[in-house]
Amino acid sequence: MTTFTQTYPTDLKYTEWQLISDYFPSNTFGRPQKWERWQIINAIFYVNRTGCQWRMLPVNYPPWPTVYYYYWQWKSDGLWEQINEALVKQVRKKDGRNEQPSAAVIDSQSVKTSEGGEERGVDVHKQTPGRKRHLVVDVLGLVLLVLVHSASIQDGAGGLLTLQKLFERIKHNLHNRYCRLKLIWADGGYTSIVEKVRTQFGWVLEIVKRSDDVKGFKVLPHRWVVERTFGWLGRYRRLARDYEHTTASSESMVYIASIRRMLKMVAT
Repeated sequence: MTTFTQTYPTDLKYTEWQLISDYFPSNTFGRPQKWERWQIINAIFYVNRTGCQWRMLPVNYPPWPTVYYYYWQWKSDGLWEQINEALVKQVRKKDGRNEQPSAAVIDSQSVKTSEGGEERGVDVHKQTPGRKRHLVVDVLGLVLLVLVHSASIQDGAGGLLTLQKLFERIKHNLHNRYCRLKLIWADGGYTSIVEKVRTQFGWVLEIVKRSDDVKGFKVLPHRWVVERTFGWLGRYRRLARDYEHTTASSESMVYIASIRRMLKMVAT
């Protein structure tokens, strides 16, 4: 058993590790475990925050093939999203709110990609070649859902895909996740899907438009929440560009950044 230590600022504190340790059981196949699960998690957090390549992990961490194997396995199992969902409930409860949000905000962010990969295109409005990240966040700015797709897909179509994915997860979840959700705020790019969202999902999609009379920067009600979340995620350099080959990996990297931030909020 390795002594729990912190080598880099991105590493977990013991109190933070205790919050998620149950999601990472030790090896059950009878072979000796060379690396503790928290060491592997720390390495993944390091890549996510610093933006370094997997092969360039510091020697203080487990070998990069081991770290990458577990990252990919947990991604395939949907574990990052499960942990993110559990921490959202804990943060909301700590803030004195119901675990399930009744309102949310949706928006997208276009990011450049690197060296190919699936689902690539060009955002003709922002002239950005790459992908779009569609986020649904609660009123605290906590990530409820992320969907990554080609940047060539317009906000209306991409937003409908995102809300469809959210609706399907609510529908098939035995605990009826986010069943209190009734209202979603969005910008003018989603005007075309207002009626579809109402008829297909039963949610009110309220468009918060910028007044033409206002010049310069102005904070818009509700929409600023998701913009702040994009700002928070921008501190994680792996998200500065989309370096992932698959959209599933891109989504996992967003969830990992969200998890690291919420662990600090819950543990303090």
